[in-house]
Amino acid sequence: MEVRTSETISVTDIQRRAKDIFERIENGEQDKYVVLKNNAIAAVLLPADRYEALMDELDDLRIGAMAAERISTFDRSKAISHAEMMARFGVEEQVEQ
Repeated sequence: MEVRTSETISVTDIQRRAKDIFERIENGEQDKYVVLKNNAIAAVLLPADRYEALMDELDDLRIGAMAAERISTFDRSKAISHAEMMARFGVEEQVEQ
């Protein structure tokens, strides 16, 4: 992982300056902190909205990969119609008027 010195912070510094560190993250003054413990990367501290965006993007990528895999192995001879699927699960189709 490529890390800038301005982004690194030690566990000890977090303990001493937690309020300031979290305010900088919340206010957007600091994009992220790479937390070092014994000079090794232990964690990455991100704003909550950025973390959520990363998790959403990861979910989208997983869903896309799953869809691509399913499409590549799709067997039309095993497919059933929507009406057959609804009947199989005991759901009556409603006719729109």
